[in-house]
Amino acid sequence: MKHIYGSFAYSDAPRANCWWDQTCETVERPALGGDQICDVAIIGGGFTGLSAALHLAQAGVNAVVVESRYVGWGASGRNGGFCCLGGGRLSDKTLDRKFGRKDRLEFRAAELAAINLVDELTTDHRIGIDRHSDGETELAHRPKDMGDLRKRVHEIKENYGLDATLIEKSALADHGLKGLFHGALTIPAGFALNPRKYVTGLAAAAQKAGAVIYHNTTAQEIKQSNGGFTVQTATGSLTAKKLLIATNGYSSEGIPDWLGGRYMPAQSSVIVTRPLSDDEIKAAGWSSNQMVYDTRHLLHYFRLMPDRRMLFGMRGGLLTGPKAEKRAIANVRRDFEAMFPAWKHVETPFAWSGMVCIARDQMPFVGPVPNRQGMFASLCYHGNGVAMASYCGALIADVILGKPRKRAYPISMQTSLSLFELGRFRRALLPVAYLGYALADR
Repeated sequence: MKHIYGSFAYSDAPRANCWWDQTCETVERPALGGDQICDVAIIGGGFTGLSAALHLAQAGVNAVVVESRYVGWGASGRNGGFCCLGGGRLSDKTLDRKFGRKDRLEFRAAELAAINLVDELTTDHRIGIDRHSDGETELAHRPKDMGDLRKRVHEIKENYGLDATLIEKSALADHGLKGLFHGALTIPAGFALNPRKYVTGLAAAAQKAGAVIYHNTTAQEIKQSNGGFTVQTATGSLTAKKLLIATNGYSSEGIPDWLGGRYMPAQSSVIVTRPLSDDEIKAAGWSSNQMVYDTRHLLHYFRLMPDRRMLFGMRGGLLTGPKAEKRAIANVRRDFEAMFPAWKHVETPFAWSGMVCIARDQMPFVGPVPNRQGMFASLCYHGNGVAMASYCGALIADVILGKPRKRAYPISMQTSLSLFELGRFRRALLPVAYLGYALADR
């Protein structure tokens, strides 16, 4: 396997102390054994691969998922659990310039449809997800950011048909959002959930529909022939007419070779407190059940969960390894204490890191792999994979099936991934980009 980070990033160590693992048991599944044949082979057992498997199986297709570790091991089982708008990073202005206003509105429709799909999946398949939050709230971390939030009220109406609510600085405490912020904007779309419970339930739904899932089955090589593709693993092979790559931030440079240099994994780290007492919540003035994030480029995201634990995460880790991981978690704890000084004494016994996935053109890619007939890929959700990856899994299933288009599928999501500068050494671009973001956040 050719990864652009060291082996530590792809080991159990970064997720060894993940809170979600305490809330949901890992379902045991066997590894692939011998040589097998199916209609569609799927590499990756996260939100994308499982959603695709579910929708393919419901259509009567023999879909098989191979997962290198176990369902929920990667980003799908260790993220912040924000089911919200997002997936791409291009502004309305840039989308209009590159693809046109119609395509921009179609992408915005896909964002909203992604949230609705997760709602439908969890309801229809009775997946308990510890749901909370009425939409999402963005907090202005500087006075000037309130001007941008005011402009967004109109943009949200145009893009999603939703009425966003501005909260002035003076009213933050009344909403249980007391802190060093300068106002907020609440968008009535989305909700928070337990990602491990969701991905576990999604896998169970896919299996019930007829999909097959193998654990501890790493794709080592892909061979193409006239009959389709053969995925070689240590314990056997899987031959299929069609193949889906759904590995996102845990992709390999050579599986398939087309993917090399076309995705950028970036670290995000999370801490979770012990349950907070009523007095501690009162002391901080933070009692909101909203999932929130701030207006920084290198944003903080946090939420008070139903059991009154605070989850707090942020972007920014650039190196991997035991020492680097310790520094990354220390930086999260530092910012947590700065944002919530009343909780400096509160223990954070759970802390972990995972990889989000960024595209050079800052948009998800969902579609056929160029010049590889029968091969498909879906990845690069820019830290918003709960909703968008679930949606893209369903969308790519439609594409594989050749079904008439019913889901929003803008050209901006069909455009193939561009190569990053520096190829395998593209990680060197991150410090420069992060420095620029840090300066812009001041």
